[in-house]
Formats: sequence, structure tokens, C-alpha cells
Amino acid sequence: MKPLLILFIVCVIDVLGFGVIVPLIPYIGSRFDASAALITAILGTHALCQLIAAPIWGRLSDRYGRRPILMFSLAGACVSYAMLGFAPNIEWVLGSRVLGGFMAGNISAAMAYASDISTPQDRAKSLGTIGAAIGIGFMLGPAIGGILAGENLATASFVRPALVAMVLSLFAIGLVALYLPESHTAEHRAHAAHAGGTHRTPLALLRSLPGLRYVTLAALCIAIAQAIFESIFALWALARFGYGPRTVGLLMFGLAIVPVVMQGGLVRVLVPRFGEHRLAVAGVTAFVTGMLIAAMAPGIGVALVGLAICGAGSGAFNPSGSALASKEASGANRGSVMGTYQTSSSLGRVIGPFVSGAVFARFGAASPLLLGALIAAPAAFAIALSKRRAVNG
Repeated sequence: MKPLLILFIVCVIDVLGFGVIVPLIPYIGSRFDASAALITAILGTHALCQLIAAPIWGRLSDRYGRRPILMFSLAGACVSYAMLGFAPNIEWVLGSRVLGGFMAGNISAAMAYASDISTPQDRAKSLGTIGAAIGIGFMLGPAIGGILAGENLATASFVRPALVAMVLSLFAIGLVALYLPESHTAEHRAHAAHAGGTHRTPLALLRSLPGLRYVTLAALCIAIAQAIFESIFALWALARFGYGPRTVGLLMFGLAIVPVVMQGGLVRVLVPRFGEHRLAVAGVTAFVTGMLIAAMAPGIGVALVGLAICGAGSGAFNPSGSALASKEASGANRGSVMGTYQTSSSLGRVIGPFVSGAVFARFGAASPLLLGALIAAPAAFAIALSKRRAVNG
């Protein structure tokens, strides 16, 4: 099979394992009598560790290759799932999210791999394929996790979803080991080391690449807005509609279909026609519009329409933003550049959860969505600035 197809499958499995756990965290926290602010803070801790790890994994993949980084991080994820499934208290839940966050930084290595094996003209398509894989994982994972856990919070099983996530990660390790060839060979790594590309820190890259600064700023805004809602979604659904783990998982499954279709199919058609900059701006506009509709919706039907529009927007923005970031890289520093770009998304996923719980508790269920729309809107201006920089540069 082609390397991109293998990478696609590995990314689906990797994110699927994480997605199995996502809708369960608030309910696990509730079982241990944790507050909404603490629950979302635990989700934010996972993102904080991912923020720290993403550029490190990117630089290590530049130095040692993409394959060993992918396999090592998948093995670490297995351990984190075991800790979560058998957690005797909230401290173990927190510890599992710390370890899981450090291992989740491997997405930068996967993006670098996709960039390695694609031409500049096809890079948005390749990264869109990885984005679709991530979307499929998030689409299937929560549904599987919710079904395995059950609807009743008092009797829900969190061990079964954790064991499934572990098995999936082990299977992904086997795929990488047996079927995924190294894209960043020893010769490429030697050239990168000679060029000094593996030693550039994220701040150094942002100082030297103005276009990357604006693209990462846009990604940060969108990531904060997404994380605000994703971290509060289960509590929002419980507060407004009384939904348990199974229903929340199925809702997340349905909503994830939209960005998957966008990233896996429509982006391939839209990018050649409109370009990454226009598609990214359109994605931001749709995301903000959908978030506002969901916030002001009188019932679940209208809210789901708004969230579907929101998903289409993120599905258009994510591969476009990744492609714009990759165009700032050379072969020598691609892992570092994509790790830096991934850092912006990780930072957003740190900020969002720490904000969402407090806002939810203080101002009500609709307030996190309104705040998310407000934060996401400036991303369109940042993309416009990055285009102007590209033209002037």
C-alpha cells in the first residue's frame, strides 16, 4: 500500500483511541465529584502537555526520523489509557492526561511525514488527508467510547473503552513498524543537521518567518474557540438536554462527519479553485457563523445545524492553514515548522478548557459558544495578513 494510505490508517487509529476517551472525561470527573472547572482544567492539562511536546517531537523527528517517533508516542498512549481506565481517584485521571498529552504531540511528526512525501502543489491535499484521518478518529472514537461506557452515569464502565483504546494503539504501532517506510532518511537527516534546521526553536522560527507568525496566530484563535466548546460539550449537553455519555458520543460522531467530508473530499476540489488563503478565510467565517447559531439556538435541532456549519468551517480551515504553514518550511526544517504550527493549536487547547468551565459556571450554557465566536473572528484578519506578507515577500 502507498505510504500516505498507511499513514492515514495509522492517524485514524491513533486519534480513534484518543477519541474513545474524550467524551468520558467529564463523566469520570463527575463520578469523583470534580467540579466543572476542575474537569475542564484536566482537559486543559492534556493540551498543555501536548503544547510542550509538539515542537519536541517535531525536532526529534527531524533528527531521528518519523517512524520511531510515531511508534514511541503510540506506546506511551497505551500506558495513559490504562491509567485512565483503572483510575482509583481524580489524581490518576490527571496523571493519565499528563502522559497522554505528552504522547499526543506526535501529530507534528505525522504532518511532517505527509509533507515529506508530497509536492508543494499537492501538499494541501496530503495534509487534508491527514486532517480527514484525524476527523474520522474523532468521529468514530466518541461514539465507540459512549456505546462501550453506557448511558447511565452511575453504572457506566470506563474500563472497556480504555482497553479498546490500548488495543487500537498497539495495532497502529504494528502498522508503522511493518508497513510504513521512513520518509526522512539518514541522508535527509544529515543534510538537515548540516543546514542547522533541526536546532531552530519555535520562537526562532517565528522570528525568521513572518508568514508563519500570522498563520500560527490564526490557528491559535481557531484552536481556542474549538477547545472552549469541545471541553464543555458534554456538560453543555447534560445541562441543556440531560444527555449522558452514549448520546454525547453519538452526537459527536454525527457532527464529526461534516469536517471529515470537507477535509477528505471537498478540500481537494476547492483548493485548486480558490487557493489556501481564500479557503482558510471562508472556513473562519463559517466557523464563527455556526458558533453563533448554536449559541442562540432555541433547541437541539437548530443547535446541530449551527454546529454542522461550524464543523464545515473548521474542515476548510485546518488543512488550508497546515498547507500555508508547510510552505514556509524547507526540507531541512519541515518537522520543526510543523511542530511549531502544531504548538499554536496545542496552546489554544490549553487556553480554551481553562476558560470554558469558569465561563460556563458564571454565565450559563450559551456563554462559552459566544466567547468562542468572538475569539475565532480575528483569525480571518491574520490569514489576510499572511497573504499580504507572502505577496510582499
